[in-house]
Amino acid sequence: MPSFDIVSEAEKTEVKNAVDQTNKEVGTRFDFKGSDARVEQAELALTVFADNEFQLGQVQDILNARLAKRGVDIKCLDISDKVEKISGNKVKRVCTVKVGVEIELAKKIVKLLKDSKMKVQASIQGDTVRVTGKNRDDLQAAIAFIRKSITEFPLQYQNFRD
Repeated sequence: MPSFDIVSEAEKTEVKNAVDQTNKEVGTRFDFKGSDARVEQAELALTVFADNEFQLGQVQDILNARLAKRGVDIKCLDISDKVEKISGNKVKRVCTVKVGVEIELAKKIVKLLKDSKMKVQASIQGDTVRVTGKNRDDLQAAIAFIRKSITEFPLQYQNFRD
């Protein structure tokens, strides 16, 4: 039976390249001269540092632009609302890159496919959703339906098997 997987993942190398480009641009910009503005990466956790909240917002905007330019969807970033004060008047903010389909979203996808009366079955398998059907056309219709229905989170469709 043909099947495919619905996943959500950001390419780690592209995220690393975007962080490197952001740090390079912050290092060369005149308005950041002499400041401690930077972005640090630990696996899928990005920490944005700056001297004040205004600069923090500027560095975040640069990071978002670099991620978008490298093909990483900004919706997969979970940007913390909490700005932490560190030594002196310096601040930092933690952003995490979300990987995997969350349980609530996976249940929503399964329910959408069941309610649509399509001839496909969806099952949750860890952080992916596997969709199976009798023929390829049903699966392609399911992909189109999910793309149209869920726009608030970036999803990829992989492992298409006949």
